[in-house]
Amino acid sequence: MPRFDRYLLSQLMVLFGFFSLVLVSVYWVNRAVILFDQLIADGQSAGVFVEFTALSLPNVIRLVLPMAAFIASVYVTNRLASESELVIVQATGFSPYRMARAVVVFGLFVGVLMAILVHLLVPAARGQLADRQAEIANNVTARFLTEGTFLHPAKGITFYIREISPEGELRDVFLSDARNPDRSTYMAERAFLVREEDGPKLIMFDGTAHVLNEDGRLFTTGFEDFAYDIGALMEVSGRGKVDLREYPTPTLFNPSQTELDATGSSPAKFAYEGHLRIVQPLTGLVAALIGFSALMVGGFSRFGVWRQIVLAVFLLIVFQLLENAAAGEARNDASLWYLIYLPTVFGLGVSWFLLWLATGPRILRRRRPAIGGGT
Repeated sequence: MPRFDRYLLSQLMVLFGFFSLVLVSVYWVNRAVILFDQLIADGQSAGVFVEFTALSLPNVIRLVLPMAAFIASVYVTNRLASESELVIVQATGFSPYRMARAVVVFGLFVGVLMAILVHLLVPAARGQLADRQAEIANNVTARFLTEGTFLHPAKGITFYIREISPEGELRDVFLSDARNPDRSTYMAERAFLVREEDGPKLIMFDGTAHVLNEDGRLFTTGFEDFAYDIGALMEVSGRGKVDLREYPTPTLFNPSQTELDATGSSPAKFAYEGHLRIVQPLTGLVAALIGFSALMVGGFSRFGVWRQIVLAVFLLIVFQLLENAAAGEARNDASLWYLIYLPTVFGLGVSWFLLWLATGPRILRRRRPAIGGGT
């Protein structure tokens, strides 16, 4: 690879890594805050929080890589233009198409990263995250063992623990069951959560049971120990339908009847997701080329290339709008699957056209002396 290509590619890689890190951090922190509120409120540990945020990371990276490639391309091209490096390179005979070679290599590198994500890491992370969510949803212990908070693990149930000792003893327990006409309330000085073959039990010691019947009569009974079946409170459920985005790409193009039944989707929807995975890695290449080619249009001046930057942002927005519209049409009608590829063709075509326009001033400059000599 010639020296200029290596130089431009190294600049793109460094800025791409920086902007990717920044964007991933912003997206990931926002996602982590939401997960933290949900998981900690349900009594989950910090380890579960870290696991869930880590499993959400591949999809976050998939979302930000094309944007990071676009920003890096615009930033590097703008800096080279402001320092007149592009003018010097063009003066040595490099055409805009020739200078775009390093950008194409950079875009293909981003595309390889995107392909690894969309075909391998993201589906695997989605599947594992769905399994863990179903497992945690059925984790009775985690949903009960939260001290200092009134919990509502099921409709009509209120549960409170003042303190949990290091030995696992529950102190000052309050349990209210309003599911039946005869409302029951249990208060105990201490209790233990015990797992048995027929489900978890709450064993309470030194407490009282209060039953308020439909007639408004209150019955109070003291007890030394009392077992309450909390497993009956929880509706243990499976995962439900499987998200087809969890399946590997080959399966999407040839799903079995078992997989169709598990997702409740049609073969057309499977194929749509497969085509979407094929085209997604190309968005990194398109974004990088749009950023570079837009800034190559027009002459360079000391006032910068802000107009070209606005053009690049506008074209990227148009590309994204076309991508969303095409995906929506293909999702509704499986016979229109080819529409998924049209935005990519549009982006590559626009980039080629802008690079062609960038060669226009040089052609005109070559023709002017000939015209002047003939007069």
